[in-house]
Amino acid sequence: MKAVAGELPYGDSWVYELKWDGMRNVAFIDADGVRLQTTNLLESTASFPELASLAEALDGFDSVILDGEVVAFGANGQPSFAAMQDRMHVKDPHEARRRAATNPVHFVVFDLLHLNGMDMFELALSERRKLLEQVLLPGEHWQLSSWHHDDASELFDTIIERGMEGLMAKQLNSRYVPGKRATTWRKIKPRGRQEFVVGGWAEGRDGRAGAIGSLLLGIYEGDDFVHVGSVGSGLDGAALAEWMEIVTASAQTESPFINPVPKVGRGMHWVTPTQVVEVAFGEWTHGGHLRHPSYLGRRIDKQASEVTRNP
Repeated sequence: MKAVAGELPYGDSWVYELKWDGMRNVAFIDADGVRLQTTNLLESTASFPELASLAEALDGFDSVILDGEVVAFGANGQPSFAAMQDRMHVKDPHEARRRAATNPVHFVVFDLLHLNGMDMFELALSERRKLLEQVLLPGEHWQLSSWHHDDASELFDTIIERGMEGLMAKQLNSRYVPGKRATTWRKIKPRGRQEFVVGGWAEGRDGRAGAIGSLLLGIYEGDDFVHVGSVGSGLDGAALAEWMEIVTASAQTESPFINPVPKVGRGMHWVTPTQVVEVAFGEWTHGGHLRHPSYLGRRIDKQASEVTRNP
């Protein structure tokens, strides 16, 4: 189930959670162990070996499916998408274990989808939460997402002050609608932030001459792939090296964008639009382009064809 972007709602029918700055995963837990899967159905079990013991956290239940966010924390103790970049792309079990020792993740669980052979979709969120509190025992690498009931404005002010991603508001009587966006779940962000698809790259200047200066970004409007801007801020040396390998392997001769792309940098190159990135930005311009964008990371858990402009 997915949320819609919106204003902060108030009232006794709503509950509030932090919007965790991580990687959404569903955990399938039974007698065979733990299997993790991203929202676009990619297997991620090998990436997070510290979550294998999650099977031991079930309090006498045979099979459970949990929805939550895999989160890494920065030096300031806050969720860090940059720290997640070090973990989310690793598939080699040995390397994943090595990174887990120095940069462990936590699975923040916020919903219960299945319990002992029965789907929980038709239960109200408040009922699913009560069951979830009975099912999941506390652990070193997992926790329940905290609920806040009547301090939404204060919580949102804290999020802005600390530069965190945002807030989730959910109606207590909301049912779980798999794969759909519903107004009963809302995401409230203090700064524009969403996924974009990479359709090319522009050569940089000075220290980045001959290399990537910025990534050319687009979104889908129906079947049309539309250019909305470029991002270079936030791309560090490791990210630039990774992206040079990606764009080299996916190069194509023609622009994938349906609209003209203003010249950026010393030269522009095109790629097949399959790679998704997450970008923070100040606002949308009247012309439909991004103002003050900043690169946050690559998303392997998102399908390019599903990336549209957030409402």
